[in-house]
Amino acid sequence: MPKIKTEKTISSNPVDKLVKVGLRLLTRVEQHAPQNEIDWSVHLAAVWRSDLLGGSFKPHEDVAPIKLNDLLWIEQQKQILNQNTLQFVRGYPANNVLLSGARGTGKSSVIHALLNKYSAEKLRLVEVDKQALVGLPDIVDQLRALNYRFILFCDDMSFESDDASYKELKSVLEGSVFTSSDNILIYATSNRRHLLPEYMSDNQDTKVQDGELHPGEAIEEKVSLSDRFGVWVSFYPFRQEAYLDVVAHWLAHYGEQFDIAQELDTEVRQAALQWALARGVRNGRTANYFARHWVGQALLKR
Repeated sequence: MPKIKTEKTISSNPVDKLVKVGLRLLTRVEQHAPQNEIDWSVHLAAVWRSDLLGGSFKPHEDVAPIKLNDLLWIEQQKQILNQNTLQFVRGYPANNVLLSGARGTGKSSVIHALLNKYSAEKLRLVEVDKQALVGLPDIVDQLRALNYRFILFCDDMSFESDDASYKELKSVLEGSVFTSSDNILIYATSNRRHLLPEYMSDNQDTKVQDGELHPGEAIEEKVSLSDRFGVWVSFYPFRQEAYLDVVAHWLAHYGEQFDIAQELDTEVRQAALQWALARGVRNGRTANYFARHWVGQALLKR
């Protein structure tokens, strides 16, 4: 006669034990997992953090109070971005944007300035780094039903030739994910316009037919990613005049903050140029750093 399995016999089964241990472990993980809920009426911006359970939003406690007027010598770029963002905020058709060009010229700052300008009209920002691009569908699922407008901000975006993560971004820019998500746009910044490195060997497959130049498949693939952004905005290195104007702006800004008069006289001008020469670049970031240094030094002497 076969033995009847008792409760004790069943509970001693190794598989049952493994299931019970797994359930207890899953319960503990869920208890300590970060919560995705965020009060968007309080927080203007958040960062998406990928994890084993998918991902979650981590709020930015403080957003830099930069304004569009703080960004000099990029008037055309500000106008294009402001127009597109205003269309988006008002619920009209708008485009995903790629901001490319020289480093330190205001690509990221102008996006933060737009957030500050339109936050009262329910504009919010979610920063997504390159490693978290796989979570874009999850992000959209959680944001599409909210009564806010979200810019998904991908800062300093670039990919290597063997990096497959760019395909995640490429697929969602014109894929079904964003078809029903009119409250979400992607703004990405990059130091290079085509996001992927371009090599001399890529041009070897280029052909000429009937006098027309036809790029090879490698070039077409690399251009296709940036091609999926509806608006391209280019930023350029600063000339000396522009650099010194930005220095003067930030000197006045920090001087006013600390009640100390700061002007761009001959001494400061020479020091600012030497500062830029030492760093090997004239741009808005360098000007800001110099102004911090100069005003801080003046305060110590005072």
